[in-house]
Amino acid sequence: MSSTSASSEARAPWEPRTHAPASAIGTVVRGLTLAMGLAAAPFGWAQTAETGIVVVDGDVLLASRNLAIPVEGVTAAMLRDTFFDSRDGHRHEAIDIAAPRGAKVFAVDDGRLVKLFTSVPGGLTVYQFDPQGRLAYYYAHLDRYADGLREGMSLHRCDLLGYVGVSGNAPPGSPHLHFAVFRLEAERQWWKGMPVNPYLALTRSASKAANAPAAASLTGRPSAQMPRLEGNKACG
Repeated sequence: MSSTSASSEARAPWEPRTHAPASAIGTVVRGLTLAMGLAAAPFGWAQTAETGIVVVDGDVLLASRNLAIPVEGVTAAMLRDTFFDSRDGHRHEAIDIAAPRGAKVFAVDDGRLVKLFTSVPGGLTVYQFDPQGRLAYYYAHLDRYADGLREGMSLHRCDLLGYVGVSGNAPPGSPHLHFAVFRLEAERQWWKGMPVNPYLALTRSASKAANAPAAASLTGRPSAQMPRLEGNKACG
């Protein structure tokens, strides 16, 4: 679909970040973490050549978050992994979630809204940080923002952000949400970071949410994984 990417869009006016490759051990553990659906932040690491500082890998951080599917009416089975697709000569580094124009767009996680931004490729966009300020969530091609949305406000998982549209460079006949995640740098600049594929985290969290009602019926207690209702629509 579109060629928008939070990281590629941000790299246009700024220099790209250079990263040292993760060690073999870090790479293996990261793969095991994602495959098993576990959070192993102390083990998923990469050491930067410039400073020697050990940094928790973005994939591992994302695996520890319980993400909601950000678009109304979309299930895990409907998601497609377009992270590695080519877009006008560069990697997409995001997933496109097709939905009717005007479908609700929800926050995938708790955190803080750091930037409302309008750009040529992304159109109306939202940048959100996770609660620890280590990951940024990027929502693009919105038709409009939700009433009352403002920079600096706290967000809760499944809060309404806006509505699916075709703003920016999205094809007019293909409304969708362009959703991206990136690992923030130490400066925590909203436009800058290392892209992380959100596909596995979204599908895994959705599977947990789908199994929550069964878990609740067995225990007789509401499950923490139960989807939250937003405008009579399940977000989970």
